[in-house]
Amino acid sequence: MDAIDTNILDLLSKDSKPTLKALADRVGLSPSPLQARIKKLEKEGYIRGYVAQLDYTKIGQDHIAFVQVTLSDTRAEALATFNDAVRTLKSVEQCHMIAGNFDYLLKVRTRNIRTYRIELAERISSLPHVASTSTFVSMETVCE
Repeated sequence: MDAIDTNILDLLSKDSKPTLKALADRVGLSPSPLQARIKKLEKEGYIRGYVAQLDYTKIGQDHIAFVQVTLSDTRAEALATFNDAVRTLKSVEQCHMIAGNFDYLLKVRTRNIRTYRIELAERISSLPHVASTSTFVSMETVCE
């Protein structure tokens, strides 16, 4: 990977829909070599995929809560069991294992506080080895 590849990744991470011509002009290549570089970056796993950025307010999913999760057991098997289970929850947009006073930080997206409360009570708190949770509700997304 060189500076051109790094520039390609930077540009695509901000906007994955420019035409090859527009992107080629920005990185100083013609479209054909640019396309070959992009294919190589995809094949080598630098680019894992392309996604649409949604307007969550318009689709009614703009309530965000961050949930600290503390497990009752943090041995490897328990962690793996929790990891597998949390991946099945549609509302969990992100899950990070944390080094600190708790074990995981979840970003949970729901319709509103009522649906979040149900999600927490019926799904998140029921995940394997969950001992306790603490919720922080986002008031505004400043940047992503």
